[in-house]
Amino acid sequence: MPLLIRLLFLLTLYPLTVPAGQAASGVTSKEIVVGSLQDLSGPIAALGVHFRNGTQMRFDEENAQGGIHGRKLRLVIEDTGYDPKRAILAAQKFIQRDHVFAVIHNLGSPVVMSTMPLFLDAGILHLFPAAPLKEVYAPVHPLKFAMSPSYAVSVPPAIVHLVRANGYKRVGILYQDDEMGHEVLRGLDAALAELKLPLCEKAGYKRGATDFSSQIARLRAADCDFVVLATVVRETIGAYSEARRNGWQAPMLVTASGYTAQVPQLGGKVMDGLYGVVLSPHPYAEGANKRLAEWISRYTRLYGVEPNTWDVMAYAGADIFIQALRQAGPNPTTAKVSAALEHTHTTRDFFGNPDFVITPTDHLANRRVRIAQVVDGRWRNLTDYLQ
Repeated sequence: MPLLIRLLFLLTLYPLTVPAGQAASGVTSKEIVVGSLQDLSGPIAALGVHFRNGTQMRFDEENAQGGIHGRKLRLVIEDTGYDPKRAILAAQKFIQRDHVFAVIHNLGSPVVMSTMPLFLDAGILHLFPAAPLKEVYAPVHPLKFAMSPSYAVSVPPAIVHLVRANGYKRVGILYQDDEMGHEVLRGLDAALAELKLPLCEKAGYKRGATDFSSQIARLRAADCDFVVLATVVRETIGAYSEARRNGWQAPMLVTASGYTAQVPQLGGKVMDGLYGVVLSPHPYAEGANKRLAEWISRYTRLYGVEPNTWDVMAYAGADIFIQALRQAGPNPTTAKVSAALEHTHTTRDFFGNPDFVITPTDHLANRRVRIAQVVDGRWRNLTDYLQ
């Protein structure tokens, strides 16, 4: 069946509008249903698996203690393959069949931008998406909450810090030609304006690309002495490796989308030297505090793999949601949970996360980043959270 016909057929099952008053709350006497759109089979599946695991782990812990006021949390996952069309269909399933109370940690800028309006129209809480875009928290909306600042907010401090510390003069960018890449471009423009430097060169690529030879050649020909990578995991490895294989040693900084243990693990020794923007620190067992070491051990036993930064972000976001559900009382509603979220104020946790603060006028929990670098195959923090 041709894709367009199949989509039209499926949309008859999951229509794009929700009749007034017919969006279920997702709360029963026994459970609270929560959805999450993840890439489990596409180009950023390395992220999606961990967002799923970290969320599920925290939910399971709470359920083992009896749940929220006697209700268990049920996480429903749909695989989008990082495809906005598949994501729309999955979102309609959440709304029409699963009757989710909230969605949490939806992954990918194109996925989030195509589905968020559907959830908001249906009156469903849209929590902590893994899509660092301004639109997920601004303007303030009672259903929209985020933990990760947009790239336009998170990228400039790291660029400015590294350029000033190392005296770079010719800053270029390799970017994914979509919402994510364009947001990083805006952040780079802001940083260059502060530094009073021109853009050396920019080179774009289409989502899913595997060959970066022409883009790297273009940036090298422009004599860039520092390059920002608006890339995700596979693309980060491909672009950085391409440069190093060809003898180009220009330092590079990847956004938070490329700060993950898979980059040095899959890319190998060649990835040493790469800078990364950090939102939540990678949970390495070596040097971990006691509580973190226990958490890492427990995670590894549960899922058969080591955790990474995405698990930390997912676990922390799930915990904030759980605290809000508790505060909402035994009869939770969207309005009650939203009001509870607006009074979130955590302190640094055992992971080393920054304080998370949400207020009625600001639904972004964190604007601070730190910088790390790959050294001997693992990320090492170079700074604390930049002011």
